[in-house]
Amino acid sequence: MKSWLLAVVVAVAASGGACHSDPAGGARDGATVYGTLCATCHGPDGRPPAAMVARLGVRDLTAPELRARIAASGPGLVEQQVRHGSQNKLMPAFEGAISDAQIRAVAAYVASPAFTGAFAGSAAAPR
Repeated sequence: MKSWLLAVVVAVAASGGACHSDPAGGARDGATVYGTLCATCHGPDGRPPAAMVARLGVRDLTAPELRARIAASGPGLVEQQVRHGSQNKLMPAFEGAISDAQIRAVAAYVASPAFTGAFAGSAAAPR
């Protein structure tokens, strides 16, 4: 299942044009890496589509309890998840698929107040 999901994420990321060996298309900033690789499952604003929650149990990255855990631990918690994937192996490990710098950048972005703050003014419709 793990390799299948990674293949889907890579295929979605590459579908916008030429094929890259880097599924993030060379992006180095966390917001772009998130938008390219993470938003498909977690949603552009951190709230996953209902289908992703139902099928794969995708975590809502804006949930207060998760935000509190991230705030307490810093980007290290997110970095571990991105690097090694989820314990249930439904989220693939991105270590080796993207660079260490990209992993650190996306982890710092998701852990930052800017991640949830960027969407605070937009009342996204419930999914």
